[in-house]
Amino acid sequence: MALVPEPAAETPIAPPRPTEERPLRVLVIAGSQRRHNSCPGLDSKARALMHRMVARLPPEWQIDHEDLGNQHGKPKIQACNACVSSSMALCVWPCNCYGPRSQTQPDLMWDLDLYGRLARADAWALIGPTNWYGPSSNFKLMFDRLVCAAGGNPRPDLIDKKDTLKAQALERSPQWRLLTRNRLEGRTAAFFTYCDGGANEIGADRRPKLVKHKTWFDPDQEPYPDQRLAYQALVWQCRYSGIEVPDALWAVGTLGEGVPYADDQADDMAADAEGLAGFDAWVDRFIAHVALKGRVATKEDEQAARSTTNV
Repeated sequence: MALVPEPAAETPIAPPRPTEERPLRVLVIAGSQRRHNSCPGLDSKARALMHRMVARLPPEWQIDHEDLGNQHGKPKIQACNACVSSSMALCVWPCNCYGPRSQTQPDLMWDLDLYGRLARADAWALIGPTNWYGPSSNFKLMFDRLVCAAGGNPRPDLIDKKDTLKAQALERSPQWRLLTRNRLEGRTAAFFTYCDGGANEIGADRRPKLVKHKTWFDPDQEPYPDQRLAYQALVWQCRYSGIEVPDALWAVGTLGEGVPYADDQADDMAADAEGLAGFDAWVDRFIAHVALKGRVATKEDEQAARSTTNV
């Protein structure tokens, strides 16, 4: 195995700071599964909120946005293979379990260049529904695939791409400390999730109306008194990875509570002044925070996020 020079005992490892003059860069992502040209037949509220936010952001910023919604004939985000559980050095940054434009394992994460776009941005805004007390499956898939951002190996050539024994040896070696670091350190992530309180399915006793065995569902034991906690796993993954998530930028809104799902669509949301006011206030806090913090991403970050594989 080729070796890199050993670091000094107290060599500081810190990401470079941007020096180029450029506008602030923001990536806004809608994380709902719904799209009009797939089974649901309608676009999501997350997509509508994403576009609402993009229109509200300062025009001098560089704004990128993406909808992760499922579409017929379009690749999905592939599942994480949990390489890190064998060795942190086996978990390559950016992920080399998959690659762009693959015919055998098509992967939306790579086809959309999400690693590069996340690295390019100074801040991210993530908007998605609460599904069964947790984040959407598409957001969960995306964040699972970002495990490599938390200390992943930037040198797959040192482990012959995916040799487990070589990766374990590298992780045990002094050279590993020089290689491992948080790849997206310093960025800001903001989360807005929305829920419907069970729509019109909840009875006066706060239990689902269709449940026959009422004692099996104790509403006092539901997990989240604060509904924003449905996204706590994603928030804490970011913080673990050196990505800032201020409490003020982790928010929840209630949309469509007490009405049938059929009447709780993006068009219906437009009439919910209270719900949209809460969302707009979150966007305004995001603008203020990102503007004050300034640029974070570097050209080197973006270059390091390029694929090293084509599978």
